[in-house]
Order: sequence, then C-alpha cells, then structure tokens
Amino acid sequence: MSAKGTPISEATVNRLSVYLRCLQILEREGGTTISSQEMAKRFHLNSAQIRKDLAYFGTFGTRGVGYSVDNLKAQIARLLKLHEEKRVVIVGAGHLGQALADFQGFNSGGFKVVALFDIDPAKTGKATAKREIPILPVEEMDALVRARRVTLGIIAVHPQSAQEVYEQLARAGVKGILNFAPTQIEERPSVRLKAVDLKINMETLSFFTTA
Repeated sequence: MSAKGTPISEATVNRLSVYLRCLQILEREGGTTISSQEMAKRFHLNSAQIRKDLAYFGTFGTRGVGYSVDNLKAQIARLLKLHEEKRVVIVGAGHLGQALADFQGFNSGGFKVVALFDIDPAKTGKATAKREIPILPVEEMDALVRARRVTLGIIAVHPQSAQEVYEQLARAGVKGILNFAPTQIEERPSVRLKAVDLKINMETLSFFTTA
C-alpha cells in the first residue's frame, strides 16, 4: 500500500528495484545528492516517473536540492523490505540450481541462500563449488524451512515436477517463490509466485526483431 492507502502495482515495485540499483552505483562513485532529472539522464529513466513513483510512499527529496543518495537508498531498501535478511532455499541442484545458489545477487542486498534440495542421492551431502552451500535431501526441506525461518524459495527443477515442488514449499511456509521451470504453475493466494522463463523472453524478442 502507498502512503495514501492505495494499492501499489508490480510495475511500480519493479521500478523501485531499478532506482535502488542506480543509487547503489551512485553511492559507490561517491555521489551524495542527485535530482530526478540528473538520475533520469544518467540512467536513461523518466524523471516524471521517478517523482511519481516515490510520491506514492511519501516525500524523500528537497526542492532545489534533490535526493540524498544515502537516505533514498536506505528508504527504498526498507520499502522493499530488504533491511531484514531474507533466507532463501533452492529446489533442484542441477547446473542451474547450483549456479543460482552461488550467484552473488542471491547472497547480498538482503538475501541469503541457506540450502539447496534435490532427490538425487548422488548430489545430496555435497555443497556448491563457490559458496559451499549445502545440498540436502528434499525430505529435509520442511524442517529446515521452519527452523531457519525461510521466506523465499526458488524452483529449478524439471517442468513436470514444478507444481509439486511449489506445493511443498508452500506447505513448509515459504511466502514467495521464483520459478525457473518453463511451465505454468497453479498459484495459491497466500504464496506469491514470480516466473522467470528465458525462452518466452527470447520468443518475445524474436517477434519484435526484424529480419
């Protein structure tokens, strides 16, 4: 909900993530303040859209001065609920699952992958190559999710197993799931689902690409 109690669209939340990434870059470069116009020009954004999106949540800038990079970054991180660590589990310890587990983006900025799960005994009992995240039998998933208070899950299994894995994660208490399996999943109202289908994105690009 916005500061005025109106619903916030997913597109707006997506743009908040973009703004956060831009501010992180500015902070690394030593920037202290920036206006919406400067930010739009630097990162190829729309200044009016920036102001509109931020206005949903309150007043963050000073007229004639702009936004404090550090303060706005902290405020957006709090809006995205990144001020508290979100623990993540991945189901499917194949090449994709292990690559995701070792990906820095899922182990920084408020996120931490705590375990992978798989049904293959040849994979369980081992760990990922880079971050040494444990690979456990899927039978241990419920207990670990509850014990470690895991809130997010990632599905990286074959399409035919994706729905079952979604249900397992939901029953264990996971509140949000990122699905990399190329299939449609029936969603529960209480568990947010986000699909990442690279093939669909490629097909969309194909449609809009002229020969």
